[in-house]
Amino acid sequence: MKFYHEYFSNIANCISSVEQDPLTLSTTTQMLHQTRERGGKVILVGNGGSAAMASHVSVDLVKVSGLRAVNFNEADLITCFANDYGYEHWVEKALEFYADPNDLIVLISSSGKSANILNGAIKAKQMKLALITFSGFAADNPLRKLGDINFWANSQAYNVVEMTHHVWLLALVDKLVADRDN
Repeated sequence: MKFYHEYFSNIANCISSVEQDPLTLSTTTQMLHQTRERGGKVILVGNGGSAAMASHVSVDLVKVSGLRAVNFNEADLITCFANDYGYEHWVEKALEFYADPNDLIVLISSSGKSANILNGAIKAKQMKLALITFSGFAADNPLRKLGDINFWANSQAYNVVEMTHHVWLLALVDKLVADRDN
């Protein structure tokens, strides 16, 4: 039982660490509302477990909060762009093809060092798109420096980082629902 107690305590501490900067959540909520008001959509991208999370959150944004959202998890899209432009460039190329001026980009990388996600962040900034990042591991990871808002999970464990990101993202969805219902 000691393992589980420590494990759940680590996740709880990581999740609650976002409260150290309360403006992060409120500013992100404002950005989501502004995206809706301007007719934009949210584009969520990640690799592996972060890609699965992007899928879940994009569906919840659409279904329960009424905010248009998409994710780039189609095998044909990823393999086509990776084949033509290189895996490290597929996200930036997908943004070139699919992003519109009022869109909000959410990039998720546990390590904050995935080349395709970093290149996507750079492209989002070049396109003057609003950008929110979710990363973990090293406090000075490169992704954490690129967003307008940067969420960082202080852990070296993939599952702790991913669970923290997932909870934070779903909390944002639930806040949009609460705002709509009030």
